[in-house]
Amino acid sequence: MKFDIIGKRYRYFLISALLVVASIVAMSTLGFKKGIEFSSGTVLTVPFENAVTYDQVRQVVTDEGYGTGIVQEAGNNEFVIRTTELTDAEETTLVQALQQLSPTGDISKADVNPKTASETVRQSIIAILAASIGILLYIAWAFRRMPHPFRYGACAIAALVHDIVVALGVYSILGAILNWEINLMFITGLLAILGYSVNNMVVIFDRVRENTLRGLHPDFTVTVNGSLVETLGRSMNTTLTTVLTVLAVLLFVGSDIRNFAVVLLTGIIAGTYDSIFVAPALLVVWDKGEWSRFLPWKWGAKAA
Repeated sequence: MKFDIIGKRYRYFLISALLVVASIVAMSTLGFKKGIEFSSGTVLTVPFENAVTYDQVRQVVTDEGYGTGIVQEAGNNEFVIRTTELTDAEETTLVQALQQLSPTGDISKADVNPKTASETVRQSIIAILAASIGILLYIAWAFRRMPHPFRYGACAIAALVHDIVVALGVYSILGAILNWEINLMFITGLLAILGYSVNNMVVIFDRVRENTLRGLHPDFTVTVNGSLVETLGRSMNTTLTTVLTVLAVLLFVGSDIRNFAVVLLTGIIAGTYDSIFVAPALLVVWDKGEWSRFLPWKWGAKAA
């Protein structure tokens, strides 16, 4: 067989295990720097009477000592500025600096207190868990004509956990090095990873289903490997075009969606890897009852 991906599945499992362990170590030792939404802070909505640019507003916010703050255009010459919690005096100083760009209209202020931040964390976790459960149920239903349809959903979820953990580990390292904070755009990126990765896996699983139902080969390992080879070009082309798009967003759109772009880019790469090398291989492991072979000292043995 020209491309025996499944036959080398334990090598790929080892790579995944190393990535996951490294990510867990990074998260345990480095942790995350929480953004305003997950700690506390002040949100200012600032309308300007005359046209100003994003770069001008960003420069003022940075010059006033809030370089880690978030600046977003809200339309109609209005900007939303998120910073650490401001006192009345600090707010006045910042507003006066902004008024040097253009007279401002009525400015609205909202403080994010620790209780609200804790609720945001809780809701973010619920959103990710709900999405994962939905994916599990959807895939199990979509492959209901196959023997053991639940396995397809379970293998997809295992691969998705791999994606999320690796993305979190990478961002933990970047946060420690570059002082990046996690925010709601970060959570949006994680949810986008789930959607992108499951799309790749469904394409491969669907080809496995087609080849199984038409009796491509009596050996399930050969069927899965053949399905992978048939969809490999499509998976790589899709990943390449998506990576180029995300890179363009990261390089040219601005720093306020940096969290989203970096997390999504990491997840796309990890998701492509596990949709090809992990999730389908787990189906074969389950089919052959090879779970005991996940013992580290048995990974060097030739797969059945």
